[in-house]
Amino acid sequence: MVEMTNRSDAVPGANGRIEQLGRGCYAYCADGCANTGIVVGERGVLVIDTPATPALAEHVLEKIRELTDKPVKSVVLTHFHADSSLGTPAFEPGEVIASDLTRRMIETRGIEDIRVSRQRNPDLFSGLPEGTGVTAPTMTIASSMTMDLGGLEVRLMHLGRGHTMGDLVVWVPETGVIYAGDLVQKSAVPYCGDAHLSDWPRALDRITAFRPAVLVPGRGRIATGAQAVATAIETSRDYVTTLRDGAAACVEQSFGLGDTFLAVSDTLSPRFASRDDFEFHLPINVARAYDEALGLDLPQVWTRERLADLHDALEGIVPSAQPDGESGPAGEGETAEGAAAEAAPDVKDMIQTEEDTATTEEGATQGLVSDSAFAASLAQEDGAQEDGAQEDGDPEEEASMDLSTEDIVEDGGNETPAPDDVADDGKVLETAR
Repeated sequence: MVEMTNRSDAVPGANGRIEQLGRGCYAYCADGCANTGIVVGERGVLVIDTPATPALAEHVLEKIRELTDKPVKSVVLTHFHADSSLGTPAFEPGEVIASDLTRRMIETRGIEDIRVSRQRNPDLFSGLPEGTGVTAPTMTIASSMTMDLGGLEVRLMHLGRGHTMGDLVVWVPETGVIYAGDLVQKSAVPYCGDAHLSDWPRALDRITAFRPAVLVPGRGRIATGAQAVATAIETSRDYVTTLRDGAAACVEQSFGLGDTFLAVSDTLSPRFASRDDFEFHLPINVARAYDEALGLDLPQVWTRERLADLHDALEGIVPSAQPDGESGPAGEGETAEGAAAEAAPDVKDMIQTEEDTATTEEGATQGLVSDSAFAASLAQEDGAQEDGAQEDGDPEEEASMDLSTEDIVEDGGNETPAPDDVADDGKVLETAR
C-alpha cells in the first residue's frame, strides 16, 4: 500500500535547537519540521522560512531572543509551501519577502496547499487554527536583491525553477553560508509535487558556483564543509534526475502511471529508501515526473480530490522500498512487484544519467554562464523591473515599510571583477560572492 499520509514517529518540534554557522548566521532545526534560517545584523534579524504553525514558530522566537533583543526586520519565504510559511505571523516582521513567482503561487495554490498539507501531515499542523489563510508577502523581487542588515550583507536570489517555479536562496558572502530552501536536501529526499524537474539541476549548478562553506537545506541535517555541501547537492541532483529520467523512460514505453510508479520506485529504492520521507513523497513525486514526461510543464494544483484520485490509481500497489534492493514481503501486490522487477532494469538501461555533465566548480560555472537568458535577467541595469524590489499593494504602503533605503542595495552597484573562468554574463553571481 502506498503511503499518502506521513507515518513518521518524529514528534514535530521536538529536539529544537539553534546551530551557529558563522558570524551572525544560525539555523533552527527541529524534528519533523522545516529548517528556519536566522541572520543577525546590527540593525535587526532576518528570518528565512518559518515553521508550519505560529505555536511552533514561538519556540524559534524564544531561541532568537536568547541570541539578541533586536527586532525581526524581515522574513524571507524561499517558496510557497505551508510547512515553511504559516508560522510567519508569530515573528511580527516588518516585511515578508518572496519572489514574484512565489507570490503568484500563493495566490493560486496557497489555500489548496494548506488543505492538502493538513491532510497529509496532520501531526505537524495539529496546532494550526481552523480557517488559517495563506501568508502573503508584502514585498516581492523578480530576480535578486541585496540587504544590508548592518555590518552584514545578505543576498536574496531566484536561481531558476526547481523545487517550485519561484524558489529563492539566501547567500551571506562574508560567512560562505547559503540557505537553499527545499532545492537541496541532505538527509531527506526532495519533495517534487510542484517541481520543474528538467530545470532543477541548473539551479543546483548555480548554488555550486558560489562554493558555499555551509549549506542549510530545507529540512534535516546541515551540510558543513565543502565536501559535505557538494555531497548534499549531488545527492539531491541524483534523486531528481533519476526520478525524471525514469518516468520519461516509462512514458516512452507507454507505461501507465501505476507501472511507472513501480518501475521508478524499484530504481530509486536501493539508493534512497533509507532516507527521510522516501515513501511519503514517492507517490506525488512520481505523479509529477509522469506529468512532466507527458509534456505538462506547469505542475497541476494538488487538491484533496486529486490526492484521493492518486491514491485510488495506486491502490493495492506494493513497491519495493528496501535500501539493500531486496524485494518486499510477498502477499498483496506480489504480481505487481514482479512486473516492476522485470520493468525496472529496462528503465535503468534507458535512463541517461548526468555523470557526463559538469559537477566540478569549473563545470558548474560553465553551466551557469551558458544559460544566457537567465544570466541576462540577473544583469539588468539599476531601475529595471527584473532586478528591483516590487512592493505589493498601493503606493501608500511604501511609507510603512520597515526596510529603509540603506537596507536595500541595488544589484547594479558594488560590482567586483569576475575571475577569468567566469564570463561577463555571470557577473551578478560573482558579485554576490
